[in-house]
Amino acid sequence: MVSRASDILEMIFERATSSSIFINREVLRPDYIPDELPHREEQIARLGSILAPALQGARPSNVFIYGLTGTGKTAVTKFVLKKLKQKALQLGVNVISCYVNVRQDDTTYRVILRLSECLGLRLPFTGLSTAEAYRRFIEALDAKSAIFISVLDEIDFLVRKQGDELLYRLTRGNEELAHSKITVVGITNDIKLVENLDPRVRSSLGEVEIVFPPYNAVQLEDILRQRAKLAFRPGVLGEGVIQLCAALAAREHGDARRALDLLRVAGEIAEREGSSKVLLEHVYKARMEIERDRVSEVVQTLPLHGKLILYSILSITRGQGSATTGEVYNYYRALCRRLGIESVTQRRASDIISELDMLGVINARIVSRGRYGKTRIISLAAPYEAIEAALLEDPRIRLLALPRH
Repeated sequence: MVSRASDILEMIFERATSSSIFINREVLRPDYIPDELPHREEQIARLGSILAPALQGARPSNVFIYGLTGTGKTAVTKFVLKKLKQKALQLGVNVISCYVNVRQDDTTYRVILRLSECLGLRLPFTGLSTAEAYRRFIEALDAKSAIFISVLDEIDFLVRKQGDELLYRLTRGNEELAHSKITVVGITNDIKLVENLDPRVRSSLGEVEIVFPPYNAVQLEDILRQRAKLAFRPGVLGEGVIQLCAALAAREHGDARRALDLLRVAGEIAEREGSSKVLLEHVYKARMEIERDRVSEVVQTLPLHGKLILYSILSITRGQGSATTGEVYNYYRALCRRLGIESVTQRRASDIISELDMLGVINARIVSRGRYGKTRIISLAAPYEAIEAALLEDPRIRLLALPRH
């Protein structure tokens, strides 16, 4: 039996080291930055012109970049900064850029840690106050005599979670620096983010805005064809595969990341099945696999009350297709009583529903009920089975799903 298992693994590993499908699958990953970014020339030129004063040792304006997921915001920013630093090196100007995804480094302290690391300053993971960590960061930055461009990706996530303290500190940082300067580049899909900031932060930001429109199906095809030449062996892509990946992603807000994921996972499925070509059926299988994985990741990281509210929505919509906020809250409170825990307030439950909407698990649209005011009509935005399977990973939800005697 051991020998049989070893033989199976040997076959799998051998296939992986000599793929008949891929030359380089990494070029299909969202963090790969190509040498050309089709259909983003206008945004590249705009961001380049905003950051160009850094080459003269002047502080560029703060920039906020808006757009839906997969519209090229991060790729364009990294591309422009890479070219800017190359030019700065030629001119002998000290430009330091630092990219932080604040969904991953999700506290003000951890972002300051990452910004400090870009200066070669190692701060302890715990043990310092945020104020002390920031003071050391500013001190280290001033010693560099540099233009420091801090890129904060998904900044809306941090602002919702921790407020705008970090933005306030960074935008006021120039008042504390004698020899260096800070510019903030914020990347977000929340078009109203700046409107919700403290007026003092808005005032010191004085930001320039760049909006990234979604890609259409034709543009997505161009992007996929460019990457496919680098990713796949000649002749392995079946007819219509690229067009289908582009069409499916264009239907979902023109998301290039989604299109690239579909093409890569379709290739991986074809490879696993021992197929010599990537076919349309592999794209449909890839869509199911990606959706299941995405929903599972989102749902499993929810706190308990988020899961209970989602389970309430799931239970109600199973029978009637949609639910109102009031129906969800009543069902949720009944679940809390069954588990013997205290429920959150109706206002907090409403915030959780908004968060689930933002994560793309549900759709919540506001409708007017005339003199009865407004309410939200809630429906599922992801497959029922995928949400249920992810929720049932939690033993407390499994307990609720058991038949009551």
